[in-house]
Amino acid sequence: MKKFQIASIPADGIGPEVISAGIEVLDAVCARSGGAELNFTHFDWGSDYYKAHGEMMPQDGLDTLKDFDAIYFGAVGAEDVPDHITLWGLRLPICQGFDQYANVRPTKIIPGIDSPLRNAGVGDLDWVIVRENSEGEYSGHGGRAHKGMPEEVGTEVAIFTRVGVTRIMRYAFQLAQSRPRKLLTVVTKSNAQRHGMVMWDEIAEEVSAEFPDVTWDKMLVDAMTVRMTLQPETLDTIVATNLHADILSDLAGALAGSLGVASTANIDPERRFPSMFEPIHGSAFDITGKGIANPVATFWTGAQMLEHLDLAEEAQILTSAVEQVCADGIMTPDVGGNATTAEVTAAVINAIRGANR
Repeated sequence: MKKFQIASIPADGIGPEVISAGIEVLDAVCARSGGAELNFTHFDWGSDYYKAHGEMMPQDGLDTLKDFDAIYFGAVGAEDVPDHITLWGLRLPICQGFDQYANVRPTKIIPGIDSPLRNAGVGDLDWVIVRENSEGEYSGHGGRAHKGMPEEVGTEVAIFTRVGVTRIMRYAFQLAQSRPRKLLTVVTKSNAQRHGMVMWDEIAEEVSAEFPDVTWDKMLVDAMTVRMTLQPETLDTIVATNLHADILSDLAGALAGSLGVASTANIDPERRFPSMFEPIHGSAFDITGKGIANPVATFWTGAQMLEHLDLAEEAQILTSAVEQVCADGIMTPDVGGNATTAEVTAAVINAIRGANR
């Protein structure tokens, strides 16, 4: 039996609710297959930790996490703590400190969940968005001067390096190559951003020569929002910068029916460090404690974690169970159902236990 050590960081808002549900489901999957064991170690880092200690996680947090096989992350953000503190105090230090440069966000219409797109059904929207996760617009470089004065200035420097762009392009082309359609769309804004984005385009062209079996095209990010909405069936694998993919993946989740079903994986493809898996819906304080948070995104990102750990059979059992439950109409209110988080979780566990051997 394969054994893995997983760090659990539920963090803020509905994070503890969905991560708890996710661990229940993952335990059921492993018990069902009999081929793996996931041992979870829980860390109480987040906004409450910040209010008690003045930091989102301990100074030696990365040293504590580095020996785990993966990180299962809930959500970060609180109404009484500035967003830049919560983000730069926990999630981004983990992503950047462990060089998780590929942020992978699959999106598809799940049976039973209605898309707001006209006439869109299962199979019409089945995408994977690859987000460059280590530099670009979120590099953290810049500053402010003359604060409070009329001449105050703030700069935010987007950094694109040849090594950073090349490796995310190569990752995206490889992912597209592994999918049935072998189709990649490179998102850019090189008409207005004439330095880093022009280099982005040039490197995409260079890397494409390594993958002659992959069909690829290029879209300006603004035009991409139109294509995602009106021609979803023309897209498959998508690669974009840190900022552009952040925005497009939220649009993708909404087009699939709800951010509550959207997952993400922060991957170190070289496997030097643990990768981190999280739903993208945020802390959602408006429904925290009501028992109606949608756990599907957390289940789906759990399946991504299983795939990363080379547990393909377990990942397939989990995704099939989630699709079965949604098709049966057992869903939370955000996607038109009336089930609670616990009821959806119980239904998925029952589906897992009834999976064909």
